[in-house]
Amino acid sequence: MPELPEVETVRRGLAPAMEGRRILRAETRRADLRFPFPPNFADRLTGVRLAALGRRAKYLVGELSTGEALVMHLGMTGRFTITDTRPGKFHHETRIDPAHDHVVFDMEGGARITFNDPRRFGSMDLWPLGELDIYPAFEGLGPEPVSNAFSAAYLREAFAGKKTPVKAALLDQRVVAGLGNIYVSEALFRAGISPRRLAGSIRPERLERLAAEVRAVIDEAILAGGSSISDFANTDGELGYFQHRFRVYDREGEACPVCERPIRRLVQSGRSTFYCTRCQR
Repeated sequence: MPELPEVETVRRGLAPAMEGRRILRAETRRADLRFPFPPNFADRLTGVRLAALGRRAKYLVGELSTGEALVMHLGMTGRFTITDTRPGKFHHETRIDPAHDHVVFDMEGGARITFNDPRRFGSMDLWPLGELDIYPAFEGLGPEPVSNAFSAAYLREAFAGKKTPVKAALLDQRVVAGLGNIYVSEALFRAGISPRRLAGSIRPERLERLAAEVRAVIDEAILAGGSSISDFANTDGELGYFQHRFRVYDREGEACPVCERPIRRLVQSGRSTFYCTRCQR
């Protein structure tokens, strides 16, 4: 599933075509994705201006002129593509099956935004803009790892007394919003912290490094356009390339880039964790 850097990459790709522009026509080509669309979904969007396109954790959030928010999730295989419908404009080949084009937004200015989702695990919803703090998916979310609220001091408070492994603690969206398996594994390696270590046992000076490495990994991944492991691609069809910078993730048996000991894999809470037994303590 796309993590924070991939969703932020998509947001940045969509923003020039959507922000400040009216949705001239919205079309749904089925009754649902992972969940049913809200009543009269297409009609409630048609003719509406999208003032800003933001992100909360792994969700895209469009601020609409009607006072509602358009909340969108990519799911496992969801992908937005942008084409220019103006006469004479060239369209890039996206190599995706149009049979899975489920939602289309024709935007003021000529852009067509198409949401394609073969497995239909994505979602789109409408919610009062002033009540996003109680939107079911956002209630209880922790701070964004790239926000000022995320720091070593925050981790010290959030981890206090926790007897769960630090890997599980960081994946808990109530602790940090938007982090996923890939970037937690990479940040723990950079910080030299074993994924097995109990969150409440990590010393303050090590939390300083962990907070810095989490932020650095996320920033680098966003600049690289995210990681394309299976289905992810940006709005222009380009793949992310942060996967070429993985130091431990999905590298079981390969040499650690620091000490050359083979990278190990273990399963924690049903998720694969990759780490170096020598470099991470």
